[in-house]
Amino acid sequence: MTRKSWRFGALAGVAAAAVALGLAELIAVVTGSRSAPLVAVGGVVVDHVPESLKQFAITMFGVHDKTALLVGTAVLLALFAAVIGALSVRWLAVGFAGIGLFAAVGVAAALTRPNAGPSAALPALLGAAAAGATLWLLVVGPLAPAEVTELVAPSVHEEEEAVEGRRRFLKSSGLIVLGAVAVGFAGRWLSTRRSVSTARAEVRLPPPATPAPEVPAGSDLRLPELSSYVTPNDDFYRIDTALVVPQVDPAEWKLRIHGRVRNEIELTYADLLARPMIERYVTLACVSNEVGGDLIGNARWLGVPLKPLLDQAQPLDGADQVVGRSADGWTCGTPTAIMRDGRDAMLAVGMNGAPLPIEHGFPVRVVVPGLYGYVSATKWVVELEVTSFADYDAYWVPRGWSQQGPIKTESRIDTPRGRNSLKAGPVTVAGVAWAQHRGISKVEVQVDNGPWQEAMLARAVSDDTWIQWSWTWEATNGDHVLRVRATDKTGQTQTSQPADPAPDGASGYHNVSVSVG
Repeated sequence: MTRKSWRFGALAGVAAAAVALGLAELIAVVTGSRSAPLVAVGGVVVDHVPESLKQFAITMFGVHDKTALLVGTAVLLALFAAVIGALSVRWLAVGFAGIGLFAAVGVAAALTRPNAGPSAALPALLGAAAAGATLWLLVVGPLAPAEVTELVAPSVHEEEEAVEGRRRFLKSSGLIVLGAVAVGFAGRWLSTRRSVSTARAEVRLPPPATPAPEVPAGSDLRLPELSSYVTPNDDFYRIDTALVVPQVDPAEWKLRIHGRVRNEIELTYADLLARPMIERYVTLACVSNEVGGDLIGNARWLGVPLKPLLDQAQPLDGADQVVGRSADGWTCGTPTAIMRDGRDAMLAVGMNGAPLPIEHGFPVRVVVPGLYGYVSATKWVVELEVTSFADYDAYWVPRGWSQQGPIKTESRIDTPRGRNSLKAGPVTVAGVAWAQHRGISKVEVQVDNGPWQEAMLARAVSDDTWIQWSWTWEATNGDHVLRVRATDKTGQTQTSQPADPAPDGASGYHNVSVSVG
């Protein structure tokens, strides 16, 4: 067998894999986008990969962690396909066995996704069948070059015919790959066309019974590189486990409040919109946010208060947890007492004056001030089950995260940044600080190991949002380290002790190294 025949076999394997994935994406338009093998397998990876790797992915890729996972999965699949394609040149059965393994993994992954039916197996099965036919065509069929079918290098007098065979193989393989990619993208595009964008555009949100207070003058310092006080929807961070954004039609949406309650409640979207609404500014933060990270944002939310709904349901004694379930099966557990203690916990339907963006939970999500998102912020919520922490662990708890996640007092330097070129003289140091539902009373800045200097605080709408701060530094030539710390309104100053995000949020001082000169 020649080295060239192995290379042809590897290309045949990659072409077969491309056909499998492309056709599967098209079939998934009918069977559901989460049944596509790439998405289904990616979902299994998200559910079972060690937490250290998940945190590494979020640290490395931020809000693009899902794209990185899908691309990485596709690359690994291409490498696997190249190997089985090369082996199939001598042992065609090995190639078919590899495709069978691909089908088995895809079917198993698709069928174990939440709410999956038997049809979820079709994309992987039909994709595998098409991959097998493609491999046969390119390895032993009419499209195979002489080097592969004869397993020897062609003789001199057969060279012209061999060259023509190679050209035909390469052209056919290229067209197959391009066609498969086009079909795959068409399938993904058609899936997006089936989204609920049209239904969202038709939603008319009611005015709030109690509007949000006006943002006070001076809340936003409007400094270059400083995060705006209100985060635009398009810039708001998104961290969740959904590789494909759930498409929930508001006309079919229902919320069930049940479990350890005296009165079970079921609401439609129309029922929810008919209830009195509140509008509040609330800052949300992800527990995976590193010190100085940007997985945090502040928005104006419109929604129905949760306390009256839970009061109507009447939780039984000992029912200290409310488990929110998403349309895609994800769960989080929130202390019942926090949802009923008078803070502005709500079923949100609007964000910054518009219906919720689909990526942020349309048509309905949960917002609870003061808690990290993994224990409060159920997007695409369809169920609230009243239970207890002793009886049920939500999605992240068995994976090593704390049952209850109050947001820690933290602060961040937005400007200057390490890449800025500074000149000696007055330099504005500014950033944000947060301690949701407690509020910030003081922010201090330290240069090198000098004394802590109190910064000026901007105004804030409430203690449920972050606050901007600024301080003027008389910068001198040389290399310097700037540090920041905040104190909340309970008198607690954030700790200097560094801690990783797991299990209950990162801590430590944010610092920035700068050069002046």
